[in-house]
Amino acid sequence: MMIAAASSTLLQHVSSVSVANIVRPGFRSLSAASARNLSTAAAAAAASSSPRSLSAAQSDTRVLLGLSEPELQQLAVDLGQEGYRGKQLHHLIYKRKVKEVDDFSQLPKAFRNVLQEAGWKVGRSPIFRTVTAADGTIKLLIKLEDNRLIETVGIPVNDDKGLTRLTACVSSQVGCPLRCSFCATGKGGFSRNLQAHEIVEQVLAIEEIFKHRVTNVVFMGMGEPMLNLKAVLGAHRCLNKDVEIGQRMITISTVGVPNTIKKLASHKLQSTLAFRYTNCHSLHASNQKLRETIVPSAKSYPLDAIMQDCKDYFLQTSRRVSFEYALLAGVNDKTEHAVELAELLQNWGRNYHVNLIPFNPIEGSDYQRPTKKGVLNFASTLEARKVTVSIRQPRGMDASAACGQLRNQFQKSPLLTDSEISPPPETELAVAC
Repeated sequence: MMIAAASSTLLQHVSSVSVANIVRPGFRSLSAASARNLSTAAAAAAASSSPRSLSAAQSDTRVLLGLSEPELQQLAVDLGQEGYRGKQLHHLIYKRKVKEVDDFSQLPKAFRNVLQEAGWKVGRSPIFRTVTAADGTIKLLIKLEDNRLIETVGIPVNDDKGLTRLTACVSSQVGCPLRCSFCATGKGGFSRNLQAHEIVEQVLAIEEIFKHRVTNVVFMGMGEPMLNLKAVLGAHRCLNKDVEIGQRMITISTVGVPNTIKKLASHKLQSTLAFRYTNCHSLHASNQKLRETIVPSAKSYPLDAIMQDCKDYFLQTSRRVSFEYALLAGVNDKTEHAVELAELLQNWGRNYHVNLIPFNPIEGSDYQRPTKKGVLNFASTLEARKVTVSIRQPRGMDASAACGQLRNQFQKSPLLTDSEISPPPETELAVAC
């Protein structure tokens, strides 16, 4: 998960597109298996976005979180109140961050009763667990209304004056359907898409834990954002307009899903597009053959197609594309791989940035973390060929919260009742370096 590399509503959810349209007509060399793999992931995400796939309680709940100020004003009017009550609702939800309608003390009791009788809730979920790393990174498990658990991570940056930046790394799905070979989340399976308010509440939960405003948001947690674009872009709008986080401070990442980059570019958002490492990977290889051995969906989205879409994205948005490259010892970290990667990027222009991410060990994986010398050599090889490069510093590894380490033992099966699983106190969960 974490700050991985690689955003107001799409007219059509990507996962609702037919398989024939998801895989480009030009990709006639695709194997049937490749097409089936990608379509299965898209179909799973599409099915999970249907209200029928959610619990009855969840699908019937009317949620205030995620609504804009004009929408809240209209809601107030629809419920027989003055429009300014909607402004008060907006302030209570996004400024004071009140979690329960009962606690809207600034509103008349009669209005609170009307909201509750009409089935309206704020839409905030309880924090089930927290795990704190030695570097201050905190991973949260948030229990959703259907008892599914999702992970989100708060990453603080401090200087002599205190906390200067707080990044929220948010999930877009419960689990992930893309099953990249080196990713802990992919190994845990996929349950469903998140709704927009379930994404937004992760940011508010991080603010609650740190008692500090979130300055940056990265969609690099559990799941593939491009398979849940409608909710992701709804959350993006809310985070920008209502929570007031600048678009340039928001990064939407993707492993790469055919036909989605152009749609994203059409919105001309000022947020960063990152082809990423965390739950799934995009490049992570300097050639198509090697990439297919690492990323299961690579056959459905060849490198040349990715690069063409990234070039078009830059031309439409003027926003540089960032590529996350996970360095796997002995697999894709050799000098010849760096040379090949530099040539690939230079063939498609110079408006790219490479973020190198040394592999973070996960349980059950045969991949190894490269040596520091190997990482520095890979970076210097790229720099010598005029490729802008940075090296990701690991955060939260001791709390299993660094890139690629997200894993949730409850992904496949939701909690049954609150009493069946009692979360241990935070002190028992924290892991020392």
